[in-house]
Amino acid sequence: MSSEEKAAAAEASPEKKPRGSRRRANRIAAMQFLYAWSACPCAPEELPEMLFDFFTRRTEPREFYAFAEELAVGTLENRSRIDEIIAACAKNWTLARIARCDLAILRLAVYELLYRRDIPPVVSINEAVELAKIFSTEDSHRFVNGVLDRVKTHLSRPLREAQE
Repeated sequence: MSSEEKAAAAEASPEKKPRGSRRRANRIAAMQFLYAWSACPCAPEELPEMLFDFFTRRTEPREFYAFAEELAVGTLENRSRIDEIIAACAKNWTLARIARCDLAILRLAVYELLYRRDIPPVVSINEAVELAKIFSTEDSHRFVNGVLDRVKTHLSRPLREAQE
């Protein structure tokens, strides 16, 4: 079945969407939340309300976005370490110079690489590159890929395997 046929089949019967589509939708939602948060950061005690508001106003029911909420919360809880790693791996770039969209994508991907052992690193990197292609500038996917490639070299786990 060609990719066009798969896409048509997924649209024709939403309950049989390809496995990655729900996760991709959740990564998109998490990235959008992180982008919005970076424009207007809230105090830690306001985070639950901000998450609730953000995810209840989306097209799918809030339960659909459980993975997105996990990613967003995990990313923000570990933001200091994540930002240090991005700063170290983004050669000749300060965090302030990185486009807000690219930074949201990088934060999300680095969180997955460091803290989500249930996701193979190559999947996290590929998804981040795809998000950059969809939401950012023409060259952003190369930048995101380059930074994440540097992060990847410091991982102490198999790149193509999920771990429990």
